Amino acid sequence: MTVRMNLKLLHEFCSLPTAPFAEGRVVEYVQRFAKQRRLKLSRDDAGNLLIELPTRSRDPRWIFAAHMDHPGFVATRMRGDGRTLDAAFRGWVMAEYVRGAKVRFFDGVREITGVVQEATIGDERPVPVSAIVKVSGPVAPGSPGMFDQGEARTKGKLFYSRAIDDLAGAAAALQMIDELRRKPPAAPVAVLLTRAEEEGFVGAIAASIKPKLLRKTDRIIAIETSAMQPYAPQGKGAIIRVGDKTSIFNSQLTYFLTQQADALAGRDKTFLYQRALMPGGTCEATVYDVYGFMAASICVALGNYHNMDRAKKKIGPEFIDLNDWRNMVKLFVQIARNGHTFEAGHKALRQRVEKRFSTLKHLLG
Repeated sequence: MTVRMNLKLLHEFCSLPTAPFAEGRVVEYVQRFAKQRRLKLSRDDAGNLLIELPTRSRDPRWIFAAHMDHPGFVATRMRGDGRTLDAAFRGWVMAEYVRGAKVRFFDGVREITGVVQEATIGDERPVPVSAIVKVSGPVAPGSPGMFDQGEARTKGKLFYSRAIDDLAGAAAALQMIDELRRKPPAAPVAVLLTRAEEEGFVGAIAASIKPKLLRKTDRIIAIETSAMQPYAPQGKGAIIRVGDKTSIFNSQLTYFLTQQADALAGRDKTFLYQRALMPGGTCEATVYDVYGFMAASICVALGNYHNMDRAKKKIGPEFIDLNDWRNMVKLFVQIARNGHTFEAGHKALRQRVEKRFSTLKHLLG
């Protein structure tokens, strides 16, 4: 299977400023993306976005879901000296990494650099909730701030940026849309982009409680860049994520994803995939499962998860293997093109085990 890979889209998307509840620049990019391609874009009351491919099918939809935020800062107020900024910190990054870190705030077209002087830990968890930042100039309230680890760039087989979780996942979904829109698949396909995942899945919960964008019949694939594990390393392909730190995902849907990955690997010798429980954190598939949706997950292994370079004990750029990302896009396209063949109730697996039973049942007697 030949799938066009627009690395320009990946680079642009992973260079966008974002933070939980301050995803405006990402939203603007998605709006332009949909408008240029004349695709339907919907928005719910929480600010989640849904891009839909045109279809006449009434079959259940395949929803590829990713989040638009990344752990970071949101400016609250400048102090009287004009060089000290109070900022909220949102997301899970340990305080010892945040203190002393170089940061960059995005105030309209202006970019203001700074250094974190102090980070205050909250009562509920051992991560900062606020920070005092010495900045090079004034920053307007509401402006997002990020660890100053540079925009997206490729070095050999690896792709680096200040924010890959989950902008690279969202970019993969948009890349899939670009591939499919030339010849839409038989089953309806859409991309859901949520807000404030890093602050406890707030956008996904809102989308599930008041489902203006979702339907209970949807088959949801939660996309992530998940902290790499020894048994799920970088360079070994996209990962069918069977579960996370909190829960196990839908077995029927996960089995179908595995079938599609096997079929793709049989045709495309460059395609690699893995299947693993990724316990580095909890992802939105758990939320959708809690609210009664059929949900599974696909991810790629992420280095320097949440910018924490644990080897150097300081903030660093996140990174992924570029071929893992390419393979994830290929798998998305494969699933979307064959989504109409999915049958709930574990029919395919039941047929497989019953065939074996029929062969050997006479030995029971």
